[in-house]
Amino acid sequence: MAVLATSLMSACGGSGTSNSSVAATSPVIETQPASQTVTAGQTATFSVTATGTAPLQYQWQENGASISGATSASYTTAATTASESGAHFAVTVSNTAGSVTSNVATLTVNAAPSITTQPANQTVTAGQTATFSVTATGTAPLQYQWQENGASISGATSASYTTAATTTSESGAQFAVTVSNTAGSVTSNAATLTVNSSPQSIKTVFLILMENHNWSQIKGNTAAPYINNTLLKIGAHAEQYYNPPGNHPSLPNYLWLEAGTNFGILNDDDPSVNHQSTTMHLVTLLNNANISWRSYDEDITGTSCPLTSVNQYVPHHDPFVYFDDVTNSNDPGSAYCIAHIRPFTQLATDLKSSTVARYNFITPNMCDDMHNCSVATGDAWLAANVPIIMSSAAYQQGGVIFITWDEASSGDGPIGLIAVSPLAKPGYQNSI
Repeated sequence: MAVLATSLMSACGGSGTSNSSVAATSPVIETQPASQTVTAGQTATFSVTATGTAPLQYQWQENGASISGATSASYTTAATTASESGAHFAVTVSNTAGSVTSNVATLTVNAAPSITTQPANQTVTAGQTATFSVTATGTAPLQYQWQENGASISGATSASYTTAATTTSESGAQFAVTVSNTAGSVTSNAATLTVNSSPQSIKTVFLILMENHNWSQIKGNTAAPYINNTLLKIGAHAEQYYNPPGNHPSLPNYLWLEAGTNFGILNDDDPSVNHQSTTMHLVTLLNNANISWRSYDEDITGTSCPLTSVNQYVPHHDPFVYFDDVTNSNDPGSAYCIAHIRPFTQLATDLKSSTVARYNFITPNMCDDMHNCSVATGDAWLAANVPIIMSSAAYQQGGVIFITWDEASSGDGPIGLIAVSPLAKPGYQNSI
């Protein structure tokens, strides 16, 4: 009876003994952290909602590593940088009964545009186009809008802008571009367009001699991108240009270019063997008419008249040293020869100081002229040096660059003949 009474008292809330403790429950995440997108420099806040027996403890992680002090239900980053874009954030919630880790939330940081290469000033001749370009970084997609003198140019929405054919009235115009994305925008420095008047006649001639290739080996050759993608588009060229019939090897063709004949020579011997006494050749006729001339040859020293081979220079690619009136009859110390036959390295200096002659004969060395080295080597040499000539006042104010080959590699051609000039017809060709 005592046991029964005790049981009844317990059931009725009496003072009998009972177990009143409740088991703790593990954390459960009710609301997962959400991915965040911000602009560089802003902060991002990640939050979680969890249930479970208190107290709950929180530890946030970035890319799997615990973040010091990030022990609340929410975590706010420091000011973000573009390099943090793509970082993953999660939180572990724990109590005495266990722990649970949230889903991963991704941080996306949009970077405002930044210009790394500003548009450069451009100088052209009236009738030519000018191209302005910019290089920018920032979160894609980047949008571009070019302005001329502060006014937006319709349709000019790429990283580069090419004008229509220019006129002298446009000289001094200012071109800038605004680059924008969802994070912001930036406007470039202004670049100035200078438009020189178109010359009416040829004043300065540059003749560049390449070596031993048929035109079929050059035109359309992917190893010659500068010739095919640039020179043939901005200049005019011939499709049926030949060396004189049966005129081989090199020296006979160089002599023919200078004097209209090969003097019966069919070898490449030095001037000591093949020198000529005639004064009826181009540079002497020019000199007599007070028209200046100069030959620029790679690999010569400029301290003597180059009558013999040195480095990759060979006399049979330099026709002037075969004429006695130029060399004072094969004198290495000829002052006239030394003054007119100069190292190629001097050309850039003469162009910059506007001291180039009216007629300029340019001879690359035996590698750069495609004789001993590849078409690609010669094309790269032209790509490096022709723009230097084109940027000069001598070229822009009535200049022409003739690029040709001395002879065909088989038969008599056709061989290449390209004319680049402010007065040339861009892209023109003929088969005369």
